[in-house]
Amino acid sequence: MGLFSLTQELAMDLGTANTIIIQNGKIVVDEPSVVALDNRTDKLIAIGKEAQQMHGKTHSNIRTVRPLRDGVIADFEAAREMISGMIRMIGHKNRLFSANLRIVVCIPSGSTEVEKRAVRDSAEMAGGRDVYMIYEPMAAAIGIGLDVEAPEGNMIVDIGGGTTEIAIISLGGIVSNKSIRIAGDDLTADILEYMGRQHNMKVGERTAELIKMHVGSALMNLEDPPEDYVVFGPNRMTALPMEVPVSYQEIAHCIDKSISKIEMAVLIALENTPPELYADIVRNGIYLAGGGALLKGLDKRLQDKINIPFHIAEDPLHAVAKGTGIALKNVHKYKFLLR
Repeated sequence: MGLFSLTQELAMDLGTANTIIIQNGKIVVDEPSVVALDNRTDKLIAIGKEAQQMHGKTHSNIRTVRPLRDGVIADFEAAREMISGMIRMIGHKNRLFSANLRIVVCIPSGSTEVEKRAVRDSAEMAGGRDVYMIYEPMAAAIGIGLDVEAPEGNMIVDIGGGTTEIAIISLGGIVSNKSIRIAGDDLTADILEYMGRQHNMKVGERTAELIKMHVGSALMNLEDPPEDYVVFGPNRMTALPMEVPVSYQEIAHCIDKSISKIEMAVLIALENTPPELYADIVRNGIYLAGGGALLKGLDKRLQDKINIPFHIAEDPLHAVAKGTGIALKNVHKYKFLLR
């Protein structure tokens, strides 16, 4: 896109944990959804990875904010600053001849009208002249490579940071969906609470996230188990340093309740599925996307519980973003995009 381009186009996966921006089919921004603000002036200090490194380490003059909670905007001003800052990262600083910035943003399928308006307003205030929205499971299905407009049922389970989106898609629409606010952040919170209760150790959100990434598991018995992850931190009672090896079995036990809630939500969505589409889903299997799809043993656990094959998307972390990018190229063709 040159300087003289009249319309510049961006696809944005505005996630609770990470924000991804695609331009011309390429990922140009992939940053944590965190901003650091000056407490005295409310001016933006840092966004993305730089702000994440400050998270939990700031002094009284700086605060770090995650503008999205449970998949929706919780802090409107911080969200606007973050979106604007990430667009500036790409080099939209000089909009001398850019008359129009077209943005497609994805939103949770359970979004209320107020939540949709918050996303639209944030994108418009960040410079978007032409803002479209797409539901996350629809974007995930497109990103996985499914033909969403075919007269055939496909089921997507997209486990993000703030929400788990479950949808049955056919003929370019969502036939049955379930959006629950149990996702990656809740698993992190479970681990944080477990470390305090079981090991009497105080850990931060970032450490709990690292435990989840290294030894997070949905099953007590894995065929290829990861090595224990060693955590350093203070004792909650004495404040003396501790070193605790954490096994994947411990984490499987502590996140079990949250995983069970995701299982129940999948079963409820299947219950509300018309029989003809149900037959398609049994034949095609169910697709897992989002960062939660990377949890060790999750596909096997769900498959054993529901008796339908589960397939992990090729690149689960970027499936929604890729689908949003494809939707951007087809804004005039896809009737399911929201204005």
